[in-house]
Amino acid sequence: MSTSSALRGRTALITGASRVGGIGAAVARRLAAMGASVVIHHHRPHDVEQPWGADELAAVRASIEPHLAAGARLWDLPGDLALPDAPEQLIARAIDVAGPLDILVCNHAMSGTDGTLADIGIAELDAHWATDARSVLLATKAFAARHDAARPGGRVIWMTSGQGKGPMRGEVAYAAAKAALAGITMTVADELADQGIVLNTVNPGPVNTGFLDPGNGFDDATIEWLRGRFPSGRFGTPEDPARLIGWLVSDDGEWVVGQVIDSEGGFRRA
Repeated sequence: MSTSSALRGRTALITGASRVGGIGAAVARRLAAMGASVVIHHHRPHDVEQPWGADELAAVRASIEPHLAAGARLWDLPGDLALPDAPEQLIARAIDVAGPLDILVCNHAMSGTDGTLADIGIAELDAHWATDARSVLLATKAFAARHDAARPGGRVIWMTSGQGKGPMRGEVAYAAAKAALAGITMTVADELADQGIVLNTVNPGPVNTGFLDPGNGFDDATIEWLRGRFPSGRFGTPEDPARLIGWLVSDDGEWVVGQVIDSEGGFRRA
């Protein structure tokens, strides 16, 4: 991983960074390599319930620490962002430990507890809304309320999915929540711009964070079929969206505002 000083002196909070092979940890490594101090948020109980399992926090930290520039620091904070007060509390705690925040990357999301329209109920819809959309809006609100407009480089990144590019059968609750973020991106970005904060949303496409490994839910034939949908013959890796996010939160990305950016490696749905 190349390094630079593009983010030296800035501090980033990345949510959902509890797995070494996840997008959140990859973003943390990228921003650290660019000079930023980093606060990672984690909610291990969610990962424990997934087929790919959970990583020890020490391993996640150990994957990030070697990338920190001289003088930069790493902190970690736990929290279940589905709880109504948790997003604001996370922002407040992050500022308490790390000082003013310049960058917020809302990477967290709920996996599982979803289904088709015929299968889902109120509980599933509300759970995904609370975790995947409401918490992002509330964290962004809290970040903006505490942001110093005179401090340059205010950035917010949301993460969505490919729900607008093709069907996501069996993921109605998740797709609905992510569609809400994509749909409100331009409106919130316009409001944040008055405070010197740039918001963009990234759709990373199918990125293998472990769920596409053999034995984690897909049979070998399905995995190979999916791999063949990429012109490059490989799945996305966490480092792919991390590079894009690193650019967007740098000064070079300041002129890209309120966009939903698809970064899918040419993924072919048809």
